[in-house]
Amino acid sequence: MRLKGNVALITGAAQGIGEAYARRFAAEGARVGAVDVNREKGEAVAASIRDSGGDAVFFACDVSSEDDTRRMASAVAERFGAIDTLVNNAAIFYGMESFNHSSTT
Repeated sequence: MRLKGNVALITGAAQGIGEAYARRFAAEGARVGAVDVNREKGEAVAASIRDSGGDAVFFACDVSSEDDTRRMASAVAERFGAIDTLVNNAAIFYGMESFNHSSTT
């Protein structure tokens, strides 16, 4: 448990890579602030981590909103006392339907 006592705030934690980060940080002993716009999936991830013996709390947040992000960071710090690590995983992709996956070589 290399991260015991640390607090990790992970954005985009409701699925995919963000969920994997949240689960791994918790497995390493970190207390996890799981952040996402998807409340249903985010709460499920946090509950699953707790069910596995970890410490995780879901925080709903749209990281494209500065006000929302400030409120969330304050809530995480208030809940856990500090934020030691930020995994800024949340992202918005526009125009992916036109992305060409074929190689040019």
